[in-house]
Amino acid sequence: MHPRDQTIFALSSGRPPSAIALVRVSGPQAGLVLTTLAGKLPTPRRASRRLLRDGAGQPIDDAVVLWFPGPRSPTGEDVAEFHVHGGRAVLAALLAEISLIPNTRAAEPGEFTRRAFENGKLDLTEAEGLDDLIHADTDRQRRQALRLLQGMLGNRARDWRERIIEASALIEAGIDFSDEGDVPAELMAPAVKAIKALHDEIVKVLAAQGHSERLRDGLVVAIAGEPNVGKSTLMNQLARREVAIVSPHAGTTRDVIEVQLDLDGYPVTVIDTAGIRETDDPVEQEGVRRARARAEDADLVLWLVEGERPADPDATRSLRTAGEGQRSSGSVWIVRNKIDLGGAATARPPGDFGISASRGDGIPELVEALVKFAADFFGTTEGALVTRARQRDLLARAADSLRRSLELVEEGEELAAEELRAAAYALGRLLGRVDVEDVLGAIFQKFCIGK
Repeated sequence: MHPRDQTIFALSSGRPPSAIALVRVSGPQAGLVLTTLAGKLPTPRRASRRLLRDGAGQPIDDAVVLWFPGPRSPTGEDVAEFHVHGGRAVLAALLAEISLIPNTRAAEPGEFTRRAFENGKLDLTEAEGLDDLIHADTDRQRRQALRLLQGMLGNRARDWRERIIEASALIEAGIDFSDEGDVPAELMAPAVKAIKALHDEIVKVLAAQGHSERLRDGLVVAIAGEPNVGKSTLMNQLARREVAIVSPHAGTTRDVIEVQLDLDGYPVTVIDTAGIRETDDPVEQEGVRRARARAEDADLVLWLVEGERPADPDATRSLRTAGEGQRSSGSVWIVRNKIDLGGAATARPPGDFGISASRGDGIPELVEALVKFAADFFGTTEGALVTRARQRDLLARAADSLRRSLELVEEGEELAAEELRAAAYALGRLLGRVDVEDVLGAIFQKFCIGK
C-alpha cells in the first residue's frame, strides 16, 4: 500500500504530561480505529464520552472522542480524534493499540497538513501561513500568519489567475476567429484592458510589502565594540535576565550569544559578540572573526564605547559599508556606556546614545529607539500579503509575464497568449496547484509531528 493511502496517527497536542492530550487519526482506517477502541462510531462532529479499551478488553482511559467523516474533515479524509488524559502511560497505551491496527502508521512531520493540501482543504499559501502561525513568537508575527492562513493571498491569487485565464480565452478566441473581420479587434480590446489592470494590481501588491517577509525571521541587532566596554551587561539589560557572563576581565565573551526579544510585537534577535581587538590567543581570534562576521550581517549594530571616547572610525565605517554597499546609512549606532561615571554630553546627534548598562540609565530611551527602527525597517505589515521570498518571486514572475504580454500584443496574439499562460502558471505554483512537488518537502518537513 502506498504511504499516502495508509492511515496516519500522532499526538497533536503538547508534550506530556498534560491535563488533556489530543491524538488524531486520519485515513481510510480511521473509522475502524475508532470503533475498535471506543466500541462504535459517535455522531459525526459531536463530542462523545467513551471508555477506550485495548484488544484484551482492558480499559485504557475515560476519554472524549470525535468523528469527522471525509471529505468534511480537516484533512479531507476520515478523521478520528481522541481527547484523553495527558499522562505518558495513557498515551503510550493508546498509541500502541492504534499501531496494531493494519495499515496504520505514525505520521511524519507536517503530514496531516500535507494531506489537507493534497485534498484541496487549503492551498500552499495557507499551509505556509499555518507554518508561520505555529512558529510565531510575537503578536505581529501571529497576525501576519493568521492573515495568510485565512487566505488573503490565496484568494487574491485565485482571482488573478481566473482573470488571466479569461483574458487568455479572449485572445485565443481572436486567434481562432482571425478570418472573421472585426471579431479579433473586438476581443483584443477588453483583453488588453484586463491584462493591464491585473499587471497594475500585482505590481502594487509587490511594491507595498516593504520588509514584510523579514517579519518571519525578525530584525538582527548586534552588540559590538572593543573588549570590556559592557556589551554583555547591555545584553542582559535588554533581555531583562542573565544571558551573558559579565566579568571585569577583557575577552570573557569568546563566542556569539543570541537572545530573541519581543519589542512591541516586533521579533528582534540581539547578538552579543566577542570584543573586537588584536590578540595572539587563537581562541579569542576565532571569537573576533565570528564577531566581525555577525556584525557585518546584522541589520543594526550597536557599537559600544566607554563614555565620550571617540568610536573607532575604521571599524564603524567597515560595518556601514559591508555587504557591497547594501547596508543603509545609520545602521551603526554609537552607544556610550558608563555615563554614570560622569563627563557625558547632554545633547546627542541621531544614532548616538548615552547609557549606563550597569544601572540601567538610558536603556528605556535606547529600547524606544530600537522599536522605532524596527517599525521603519519592517514598514507597514498590517495589510501585507507577501510573507515569503517564494511568494514574492512567483508574483514577480507573473507580473513580468503580464507586462511582456502587453508588449507583444502588437507583434502577434500567439506570443501574448503564451505569456499569459506563463503568468497563470506562476500563480498556479504560488497556490501549489501545478508542478510544486519540489517545494512541498521543504515546506512541510518543518511542521511539527501531529500537524
